[in-house]
Amino acid sequence: MTRIDATFARLRSEGKKAFVSYIMAGDPDVDASLAVMKGLPGAGVDIIELGLPFTDPMADGSTIQLAGQRALEQGMTLDRTLQMVRDFRVGNDSTPIVLMGYYNPIYSRGVDTFLAQAKEAGIDGLIIVDLPPEEDEELCLPAQAAGLNFIRLATPTTDDARLPRVLQNTSGFVYYVSITGITGAAAAQAVDVGPEVARIKAGTDLPVIVGFGIRTPETAREIASVADGCVVGSAIVGEIAKGRPTAEILAFVEGLASGAHSA
Repeated sequence: MTRIDATFARLRSEGKKAFVSYIMAGDPDVDASLAVMKGLPGAGVDIIELGLPFTDPMADGSTIQLAGQRALEQGMTLDRTLQMVRDFRVGNDSTPIVLMGYYNPIYSRGVDTFLAQAKEAGIDGLIIVDLPPEEDEELCLPAQAAGLNFIRLATPTTDDARLPRVLQNTSGFVYYVSITGITGAAAAQAVDVGPEVARIKAGTDLPVIVGFGIRTPETAREIASVADGCVVGSAIVGEIAKGRPTAEILAFVEGLASGAHSA
């Protein structure tokens, strides 16, 4: 059982939905990013998605693209991202960390080497958005053999013919993208999301977490009420981009988490 599995088991026993937050590793710099990361569990975050900066983030909107650029300009690398995870683990051995990014840096490192380093650092799962199920032998299956969850995205365009393939080797949870398009592009609507979550859950026992388009505690509560939890990324990254103090960023996160947990 991974930390992700254990977290969902705990939440089920408490009758709570999950709140997942995304931040970009190294944005606006390593120290500030790590300070926010260390504060997220205390602000109510159940699972941390940590973005791996990449030069061509094709699934991300401008907010997260700019965060990646800021991190890269500060010299953020895969090695420094893994070190950030190690530094976090010094004080927290229970909160799951999911590394979210693209395959190129992993391929360049070498899959076996990367997986060994990720596991040693304390990463629990991967979301690699540019590897489709047809490429499961590249990373998905080796990752799961190494003890890491491989989390797949389903979208509004994932039809009934495609969905079983998407779910086949997914573990940890399913990430449902609530809108078509890039991150931060539109507002999620529970009336649209609910039936899609039900359709996914008919094909898997995994939790279904909904992301994209969630910016307020109210929306977090509405979306979590029709799923097993929600993810907020662009809204949090936007607060970081404004240069707000860590305490203000975490207070913003706490409001979102409270919304999700009240569902």
